[in-house]
Amino acid sequence: MGDVAKDAGVSKSTVSNVFSGKRSISEAVRQRVLESANRLNYRPNYFARSMVTKETRIIGLVMDSRKVKFNQYNLSFINGVLRECSSQGYRLLIDTLPSSFRNKVTQMTSEPVDGEIILDPLTVDERVEERVKSGRLMTIIGKPPRKYEAALPYVNNDNVQAAETATSYLLELGHRNILMINAVKKHTVSQDRKAGFMLSYSKRGLSPDEELIVYRDDAVSSAEFGYRTVMKWMEKFPDITAVIADTDQIALGVYRAAMELGLSIPDDLSVIAFNNDTVYPGEFHPPLTSVELNGEILGQEAAKLLIEQLVAKNKLVKQVTIQSRLVLRASCGPIKQGFPV
Repeated sequence: MGDVAKDAGVSKSTVSNVFSGKRSISEAVRQRVLESANRLNYRPNYFARSMVTKETRIIGLVMDSRKVKFNQYNLSFINGVLRECSSQGYRLLIDTLPSSFRNKVTQMTSEPVDGEIILDPLTVDERVEERVKSGRLMTIIGKPPRKYEAALPYVNNDNVQAAETATSYLLELGHRNILMINAVKKHTVSQDRKAGFMLSYSKRGLSPDEELIVYRDDAVSSAEFGYRTVMKWMEKFPDITAVIADTDQIALGVYRAAMELGLSIPDDLSVIAFNNDTVYPGEFHPPLTSVELNGEILGQEAAKLLIEQLVAKNKLVKQVTIQSRLVLRASCGPIKQGFPV
C-alpha cells in the first residue's frame, strides 16, 4: 500500500479509501491510484479487508450434504442465483458440508459469507434454527418450518396450488385412483403437495385413498424409487390409473415400470411430474406432461431478496411466490370406459 501511495503521490489512507469505498475520493485521484496499483500488481489482502469492512461479498447456498451431484432443477436455480450475484458483484459459495464435518472442533468457525440461501427446508430444520439464533441474514427457497413462516423471508412456488392443478387435471379426465409419489416427508414441500392433492378431491366431494400418497425415500435413486413404487403399488392397488411424480427422474422409473407391466401410457396409465426443463426429453415416449417450477426464477429472486437484506443490513420479512404452470404433453389421457373408479 505504501508503494502504491508513493507511486500515485497520495497518502496510504487515500489508497485504503479507494479500495474500501468508505470515503468519497475524486475520480482523478481514484484513477491515479488504480493505475499505480495495476502497474505494481497490488491487490488488498482479502481477509484483512473483510475484517475492516465487515463483509465478504460472498453469498452461501446451503444444500443437502448428500447432493454432490446436481439434477436439472438444482442447476436451474443455481443459474438463477449466479445471474443475480454476477449482476450485483457477489461471489457464490455452494455449501454442502455435512454435519459430521461441521461439528468437528477444527471446523467450528464463523461462515465466510455475508448471508445464506437455504435450500430444501425441513419441517424441523437445524440449519434454520442455528441461523435464527445467530442472527445471520438468510433467504429460504421453499416454505420455512411452520413456526417461522411469518418471521423469515422466503421464495417459493405455491406448491398447494401446483399439486391441486395437477390432481384436478387428472380428476377431470375421469381418474379417481391416483398414486402420488410425493417428496421426502420431512421436507415442507411434501406437506403442501399433499394438501393440494387432498383439496382437489374435496372440492369435488371425493375422498382419496391416503395409502396412495407415498413419500420418496432419498436413500434410493429417483428413477429406481419411481420404478419400485409403481411395481409395488400396482400389485397392491391394480385400480390405479394415474401417477403424479415428485420429479421427472422419478417419472422415468414410472415409465420403466409401466413398460414392464405391459401398461400403455396414457391409455392405461397417465403420468404427470413436477419438473424444471427436463434433461431427459428423449427418454419419455410419449412426451411427459409436467408442472414446471421455474427453478431459475426461484434462484434469481432468492439471491435478489438476500442481497436486498445485505444492503439494508437488516432482515426483511418478505415472501415471494413464483407461479408454476401445467404444460400439457402426451402422457395423460381420459380414463378407459368401463374402468372401475
